[in-house]
Amino acid sequence: MSDWQWAGMMMGDEAYAGSRNFYHLEEAVQHHYGYKYVVPTHQGRGAENLLSRMLIKPGDFVPGNMYFTTTRLHQELAGGTFVDVIVPEAHDPVAEVPFKGNVDLNVLEKLIQRVGADLVPYVCVAATVNMAGGQPVSMANMREVRELTRRHGIRIFLDATRAVENAYFIQQREAGYRERGVADILKEFCSYSDGCTMSGKKDSLVNIGGWLALNDPALYEEASNLVVVYEGLHTYGGMAGRDMEAMARGIVESVQDDHIRARVGQVEYLGQKLIKAGVPVVRPIGGHAVYLDARAFYPQIVQDQFPAQTLAALLYEDSGVRAMERGIVSAGRDSDTGEHHYPALELVRLTIPRRVYTQAHMDVTAESVVAVYHERPSARGLRMVYEPRYLRFFQARFSPL
Repeated sequence: MSDWQWAGMMMGDEAYAGSRNFYHLEEAVQHHYGYKYVVPTHQGRGAENLLSRMLIKPGDFVPGNMYFTTTRLHQELAGGTFVDVIVPEAHDPVAEVPFKGNVDLNVLEKLIQRVGADLVPYVCVAATVNMAGGQPVSMANMREVRELTRRHGIRIFLDATRAVENAYFIQQREAGYRERGVADILKEFCSYSDGCTMSGKKDSLVNIGGWLALNDPALYEEASNLVVVYEGLHTYGGMAGRDMEAMARGIVESVQDDHIRARVGQVEYLGQKLIKAGVPVVRPIGGHAVYLDARAFYPQIVQDQFPAQTLAALLYEDSGVRAMERGIVSAGRDSDTGEHHYPALELVRLTIPRRVYTQAHMDVTAESVVAVYHERPSARGLRMVYEPRYLRFFQARFSPL
């Protein structure tokens, strides 16, 4: 965090109700994201839990531009079924398409026609889609999704965790936005939705915390009541006052053009270094991470032997670089059949923490990836020796084959 954020931590108002830091957070969200109401949560999945419990009933279908792990689980626990409506290019790691996070409007329309609008509580749109390699959504696509859902009376909720990065890509890649600031683009992007969930550890530049934002006063009343059950009072929701202050200040800093240009630029630096070395990565380079294509790394390892998990383990063994599997382990199991989900992508995410690393750290990371890539013919897969019931990628354990 910045010195200004740390200074804010010293001004924490820890009153049980009505902490002044909550009102600073509320003001920052209203000003920069444009939503009317804010409910703090301990982190992003707390907001996902509230949203799912309020809006999803058993038998509902929740379309989204590729799943995210915690989001889908909360939807399923509420009785819903996730339906992927992302454009097909998102499943192709080498497709050089500027907005691979876009919603496929035809697929979404067909789903609504097939199941009926009453069984679609909302469309979940993720900004800079994590599981697709940090790929953004265009403003034009967001506007078209809004028009489609308005015709059917369906809400849109953003996963706005990395919406600032998405706004930066719109600025850089979409016609008509180059001269506009990221803060202005972000507010327009959010205006096409009815609310959002936020994990503050990402764009908001803090170590913990999140929030649910809403425009509907009735939903806000329900969320304010429900947050007391699962998080805390509606003016702190599981966060200390000092953490809300740090997040309020982080939001202000996150939308500064110089910050986000440097942030995404460092990721691009690592990505281009790996491309130059011939390492297979998802293209174009995403906003918060470089994604290694584990299928291309290890064609000899079948998906049931966890190629992406293998690559993450070998990277850590080589250099201590900690990466994240985004493949079959993260995809989990079908809740009805118990069988693995088999995603098209087997990726390893090299997430770059904000405002922490230097270019030298990127060089060390690249050297380790290249070293592991050169040893790829000798790699063998893994077997899972412990699997928790939910979100197995957090705690599962593996043994080499």
